Amino acid sequence: SRMDNSRNFGNKLWNAARSKAGRDKDCIYVIISVNDEYVYLADGVKRSVSNLKKKNRRHVQIIYKMQCEDCTDDAAIRETIQSYIQKAYGC
Repeated sequence: SRMDNSRNFGNKLWNAARSKAGRDKDCIYVIISVNDEYVYLADGVKRSVSNLKKKNRRHVQIIYKMQCEDCTDDAAIRETIQSYIQKAYGC
């Protein structure tokens, strides 16, 4: 399984990350899981919790640590990312 030897963040603080490279450059995701080489990301829209984006750790930048009630649910992930965008950019 792709999640072997990974560390899940649980329901405490979750990390929002910005993609620094690739077709999804500048997209914002929630980091769902991490292992030595890769992070597994979800945005609740194109990348759901059941279809995580696998990305090299060097190609993401953590931009925000946030509380998320249930960041294993796509709707909660969408809401959390939207709330970050409103705080960060005022829109």
